[in-house]
Amino acid sequence: MTIQKQITEYITSQPEPKCSDMQELHRIILEIKPACKLWFLDGKNDENKTVSNPNIGYGLQTMQYAGGKTQEFYQIGMSANTTGISIYILTISDKTYLAKTYGQEIGKASVTGYCIKFKALKDINIEILKAAIRDGFEQDEKDN
Repeated sequence: MTIQKQITEYITSQPEPKCSDMQELHRIILEIKPACKLWFLDGKNDENKTVSNPNIGYGLQTMQYAGGKTQEFYQIGMSANTTGISIYILTISDKTYLAKTYGQEIGKASVTGYCIKFKALKDINIEILKAAIRDGFEQDEKDN
């Protein structure tokens, strides 16, 4: 199955209004970075055990680990969670930056070091979320 098909199946398997919100977010992220690499992680590890929620990834970065090992991974991620949707911005190294920069203006969302979590799109300022996503894509370009 193609990654695009896995993404479509994952999004359409969500209950409404989460399904529609995730479709809209998928469209928005692809509008911001049209030619980005797409990822789909099913949330299972090598032993086929569930270790996280399935998630969709956008873009490409090379992550550097403390021991010198590197791994390719996505820049921006999206996942359904029990209460809503999480957007992961994995390229910002300063773990206070997202909350300081976007936390006050985004609306009803929880903003942590790399995650913006909200119940529904109607609860947040979509323009602020778009700015945070753009920032995430641009951070990695500045670092390389």
